[in-house]
Amino acid sequence: MTVHQAAAADLRARYARVPEGQRVRLAKPTSNLFRFRSDGARIARLDVGALDQVLEVDPVARTAKVQGMTTYERFVDATLAHGLMPMVVPQLKTITVGGALAGLGIESSSFANGLAHESVIEIEVLTGDGRLITATRDNEHADLFRGLPNSYGTLGYAVSLTVELQPVKRYVALRHLPFPDAASCAEAIATICRDGSYEGTPIDFIDGTVFDAGEQYLTLGRFTDEAPGGRAASDYTGQQIYYRSIQRLREDVLTTRDYIWRWDTDWFWCSRALGAQHPVIRRLWPDRYRRSDVYRKLVALDRRRGFSGRVRGWQGLPPEEPVIQDIEVPVERLAEFLDAFHRDIGISPVWLCPVKLREPSGWPLYPMEPDRLYVNVGFWSAVALGEGQPMGTHNRRIEELVADLDGHKSLYSDSYYTVEEFWQNYNGPAYTELKKSYDPGGRLPDLYDKCVRER
Repeated sequence: MTVHQAAAADLRARYARVPEGQRVRLAKPTSNLFRFRSDGARIARLDVGALDQVLEVDPVARTAKVQGMTTYERFVDATLAHGLMPMVVPQLKTITVGGALAGLGIESSSFANGLAHESVIEIEVLTGDGRLITATRDNEHADLFRGLPNSYGTLGYAVSLTVELQPVKRYVALRHLPFPDAASCAEAIATICRDGSYEGTPIDFIDGTVFDAGEQYLTLGRFTDEAPGGRAASDYTGQQIYYRSIQRLREDVLTTRDYIWRWDTDWFWCSRALGAQHPVIRRLWPDRYRRSDVYRKLVALDRRRGFSGRVRGWQGLPPEEPVIQDIEVPVERLAEFLDAFHRDIGISPVWLCPVKLREPSGWPLYPMEPDRLYVNVGFWSAVALGEGQPMGTHNRRIEELVADLDGHKSLYSDSYYTVEEFWQNYNGPAYTELKKSYDPGGRLPDLYDKCVRER
């Protein structure tokens, strides 16, 4: 028995010992979910710390086998040593490979490579009914293989995964293209993603940043072995801040590793709310603590203790509602969404990331159309509540807007859907059948309970 097999068997045995009727939650050192809640007395914490390693990288087949709790930071370092990287690397270092499968993962290669789970070949799963099974696209558990994405651990846990890899070069050269309005930006996204190139130059990556209704940029990236013009690669892991360079520069170059993690150092731009972008504080803030998992822990502490809410009360300011969401709308509806978002919500900056599914048949619990180009819009902040507005007002507005524009919303943060709305959006009939097959006793929570009711 290998070390991995022993760890998987031990996990299965410990799961079996959890008393019937007691809910289970994974005990992980980090989380990228924004559904903050306290554990109840009936929650059993299942330690998965022994399942966080890269088991094998095969540079010939361009595949890797990793354990489910392996962070992408560890995964990327192991694959870059072979001149390879995952097809899609979610933006933050401590997102786990199993987490990106269960909760969806996206990045600037998604216009060509789809969502992160679409490059998974095989999954070893501890199911809700306690079995340890292997699921692939075409074996007897193909329904589970297709149903795990967007299930958030309510059908089972990924114990190990075999993942496709792609070759890389030493650098990523960037072009930042400005656009004066959302309509022209959306039109450019559609054209560039259709062609896979810009002005005759192929691209490997595309994402965008919206600073306000009159200022948005698309950032195009391409692999290169040499830094263009012999220029030195930029470093945004120290005092310089990546997102601010987008407004200042038209061309840039980063090492491939620094490009992959360009958003992590400042948690996109969210570190500013914690003071990490103030020049004096930044110089005093140790480099090793300028990363997304540290910021997330600080936010979690504030949510538990209510520090920022009390300060706003002392200042006579209204309470704020956290609005931390990623949504997808079809590219042809992007301008409509942004116009309404600027008017009704007002968060800036906003992230744009085009995505088109690789899988022709799609994924049942997140039913995007396979042949359609979508744009992920990410926004992570808080919005003041007006007089008499309850918590959830702004998030409900976003949910309604996304539905009106034929879009979808990720479930890693607060959701306010009714039961009927939720199952209409996330394929209730398909989920019910999967639950009957892989967790008939309901040992794991229902998806609606986990993502909405337990808010």
